[in-house]
Amino acid sequence: MIPRPKPERFRLRRTMMFMNAQKPGLIKDAYIYGCDSIMLDLEDAVAENQKDAARFSLYHALKTIDYGDTEVIVRINGLDTPHWQEDIRVCVAGGADGIRIAKCESAQDVLTVEQAVEEAEKEFGVEVGRTLLMAALESPKGILNAYEICSASDRMFGVAISGGDFRKCMQTSPQHDGVDMLFARGQMLLAARAAGIQCFDTVFTNLDDQEGFEAEVLQNKAMGFDGKSLINPKQIRFVHQVFAPTEKEVIQAEKIVRAIRENAEKGLGVFTVDGKMIDIAFLPGAERTLKLARACGMYEGDLV
Repeated sequence: MIPRPKPERFRLRRTMMFMNAQKPGLIKDAYIYGCDSIMLDLEDAVAENQKDAARFSLYHALKTIDYGDTEVIVRINGLDTPHWQEDIRVCVAGGADGIRIAKCESAQDVLTVEQAVEEAEKEFGVEVGRTLLMAALESPKGILNAYEICSASDRMFGVAISGGDFRKCMQTSPQHDGVDMLFARGQMLLAARAAGIQCFDTVFTNLDDQEGFEAEVLQNKAMGFDGKSLINPKQIRFVHQVFAPTEKEVIQAEKIVRAIRENAEKGLGVFTVDGKMIDIAFLPGAERTLKLARACGMYEGDLV
């Protein structure tokens, strides 16, 4: 049995790659690709008559495979199915780092899953509170209730939008400029930031359209997402490049943090760094850049 360390609610999650939990050949070496998180899927990727087999495969993978620093999240079946409760028991018993709530539409959905998770933790002797949660928003109702979902539980670390189902609800299709989901993405981002959790974009399914994929990732970064869901290892490298801070950004962040701390000791609230006016409002962003740089292996200083 491979023991896993306690999951971190806030950690680097630039890439979250989906994999069919039913296929041992896919999930046994998933960590070699270098994504930050893997999403072992018990929901859409698994046929209705194969749910039990997928749970069996998932449990033994969680118990026997050393995924190292790669986070392991499981997407369970929706609460409108007969599968979700047993999905949760297997996830908790196996030691998954977190659970993704499919088709989440309300805070009550989160609380229902949280209660089942806590019962499973007690049943299998797992530390209560260990298993993290995230929600997938896949409908207009989910988007409109985004803030209450994001703030429903202390176990919540993030929220993600599911483009395929959301576009079906909205009777639209993928557009190169992202206009089809621009409002929904923005609404979800605002809710996540207000609740203090992370936010992830949907998968880009056309593997032959590299230009479109890169444009969407750049838009995700510009909007403020923490990372992106993926379906193929070849997508990982570009996302990591985009979401990692540049050397220039790291140097500037370090200057800002040092300047704010030094001037605070002098009683100064406003000053200049490289000719730009700086005050205490710049500190959280600069510290976040340094933390991200450290997680990416780009910063070894002592300011964060």
